[in-house]
Amino acid sequence: MPEPDAVPPRERSPVVVVGGGWAGLAAAVSLCRQGMPVTLLEAAPRLGGRARVIEAGDQRLDNGQHLIIGACHALLDLLRTLGVEERLAFRRFPLRLEMHSPAGLALGLAPPALPAPLHLFMALGLARGLDAGSRLRALRGCLALAGAGGDDEPLGAFLARHGQTETLRRRLWEPLCLAMLNTPLAVASTRVFAATLKTVFARHRRDADLLIPRGDLEALLPEPARCWIEAHGGRVITGCRVTALELAEGRIAAVITRDGRRLGVERLILALPPRACRRLLSPHPVFRTVTQRLAALRTSPISTVYLRYTPAVRLAQPMLGLLEMTGQWLFDRGYSGQPGLMAVVISGPGPHMAMDRQALATRVAEELAALFPRWPLPRDIRVVREKQATFLCHSGVEALRPAPSTPVANCWLAGDHVDTGLPATLEGAVRSGIHSARSLMRHGGEAAALP
Repeated sequence: MPEPDAVPPRERSPVVVVGGGWAGLAAAVSLCRQGMPVTLLEAAPRLGGRARVIEAGDQRLDNGQHLIIGACHALLDLLRTLGVEERLAFRRFPLRLEMHSPAGLALGLAPPALPAPLHLFMALGLARGLDAGSRLRALRGCLALAGAGGDDEPLGAFLARHGQTETLRRRLWEPLCLAMLNTPLAVASTRVFAATLKTVFARHRRDADLLIPRGDLEALLPEPARCWIEAHGGRVITGCRVTALELAEGRIAAVITRDGRRLGVERLILALPPRACRRLLSPHPVFRTVTQRLAALRTSPISTVYLRYTPAVRLAQPMLGLLEMTGQWLFDRGYSGQPGLMAVVISGPGPHMAMDRQALATRVAEELAALFPRWPLPRDIRVVREKQATFLCHSGVEALRPAPSTPVANCWLAGDHVDTGLPATLEGAVRSGIHSARSLMRHGGEAAALP
């Protein structure tokens, strides 16, 4: 008899999803909704992918701090399908952006209760920390981004060309760019940044709201998704690494697991990060165009420094921006049921990646002590590094991102790196999983022609 949660030595499944991150879970749920029996295989012992929970002593920590906002419509719809109510899962806060430097408040934005995009224009027009000329230039920068088109030039060059001063770029645009794209302003894609800005600020005022989970990420989606999939006829198998694909007559015939088991498939979705996906596809020449695109995608890291203080230590709002410091964003995890726990996020590459964990922890703790001199010393510090957290969203990257469909008739891709028009976010991952599932259901028997 096979062990529980193991793949029998020889079995066949109508649909297999490889990868139990948020893209794979979204794909599996979408297929189960249509009555398609799904087997989801995840190599790790836990679901969630790069947005999972890790055990750190007596604490459960998210593997990095992720930002969820009102514009994450696909994610919120998925949670509703799973029976997760927004009011019970999140605390919703109107956006309030404050950037603090060691010298004090450098920028304060608080969009008023007006329709979009008027709320953004008013927030910039009334921004604290900027003089009247800088506010006007920031408004002009927004209008320029709204009309951005043509060549996808680096965002830093685009903003400079449209009159955005070094101060504005440093206080406003760089923090937003790192938060949205996890990519430095100097190389970031103007096209993706402009599209993301429109998604957040141009449609509905509540799209910019912060949605702070009341618990950890695993309780938010991965575990409800597992329960829902299994209740609707699917299977979720963790600790099962797929190491090879078997092709026959131009189709995927089976997946092979690390322990040599073979699972026959009729249709397959690979919901894996680019490197892992490329490892499975590269032995097969038919996927050469896809693997070339995956190889061309560069990655960008995210580091999160968790500092545990006494429960009395808290912020007046869920997050603050940090300027002229190693950290870029400070989140109060007390809003997620972990009083006294602070998360400092450092997005993208930089000198911090060359520091060992102890040196980085010490540096961040000293910077917070200078910013909040009344806080006690942290009781404990943990550094979580995801070296390949996202794809680097540089100018021209859209031409490299693969489509969900592939040249093999019964194989699709999913993941936040797949062509969704969004940067690498939880919303992008969920959308990609849903798009791949829909493509599978629409075109289950025809190979795709890649440009």
